[in-house]
Amino acid sequence: MSVFHRFANPNRFLKLTNQVLPWVSGLTVISLAVGLYMSFFTSPPDYQQGESVRIMYIHVPSAWMAMFVYTSIAIASVCSLIWRHPLADLAAKASAPIGAGFTFLALATGSLWGKPMWGAWWVWDARLTSVLILFFLYLGHMALMHAFEEQERGNKAAAILGIVGFVNIPIIKFSVDWWNTLHQPASVMRADGPTIDPSMLWPLMIMGIAFKFFYVVVLLIRIKSELIEAKLRKYRRAVVDRAH
Repeated sequence: MSVFHRFANPNRFLKLTNQVLPWVSGLTVISLAVGLYMSFFTSPPDYQQGESVRIMYIHVPSAWMAMFVYTSIAIASVCSLIWRHPLADLAAKASAPIGAGFTFLALATGSLWGKPMWGAWWVWDARLTSVLILFFLYLGHMALMHAFEEQERGNKAAAILGIVGFVNIPIIKFSVDWWNTLHQPASVMRADGPTIDPSMLWPLMIMGIAFKFFYVVVLLIRIKSELIEAKLRKYRRAVVDRAH
C-alpha cells in the first residue's frame, strides 16, 4: 500500500497527526524565535532603506507562503478530482484561510514597506495586482466550499477554482521579469544563486522555514478538527436514528 493511500484512512491520519504535531510545533517556536532575533537584532540595516528593510523578513516569507499554500491547494484539488482522495478536500479547505492570511500579511507589510520607498501605500504594479488577485482567489475558494447545500458540489467547484487559479502563481513569480515593475528582480530564488548578502539571507531563509512549519502546524490542527467534527456529526446522526 502506497503512502498516498495509507493516510487516506482518517483514523490513521489522526494517529500520525498526534505523533507529529508536538515536534513540528517545537520546530516552529524555535525557528521563529531564532529568525525574529536575527531579523531584528543581528542583521544590518540596508544602506538605502535603513531600518525599514526589516519589514522584509516578514513580507518576503509571507509572499513565499502565499504562493506555496495555493500551490498546495492546487495539488490537493488534482488529488480530489482525479483520485478522489478522501483527505484532499479537507486539506484544501484547511489551507485556504491560512493562505489568505499569509497573502493579506504580504499585502499589508508590502504597503508599509512601499510607502517610504515609493511614496504611496498602493500602486497598480504587476506583482501587487497579481498578489491581490491571489487574495481574491483564496476568498473565492472559501466561499465556494460553503456555497452549496451538497458539500460534494462545493468541494468540486472549489477544486476547479484551485486548479484554474494556479495560473496566477507563475505570473506572480515572473511578473518582475516579464513587465517593467517597481519591484526589484529576484535576489534569492535565482538560477545563478542569491545576490543578497548572507547577513540578510540567513534570517530571511530561517523566517521562511519558520513560516512553513507554522503552516504545517495550523494545517494539521485544522484537518484534525474537521475529522473530529465529522465523527461527531456521524455519531449524532446515529443517536437520532436510534431514537426514532
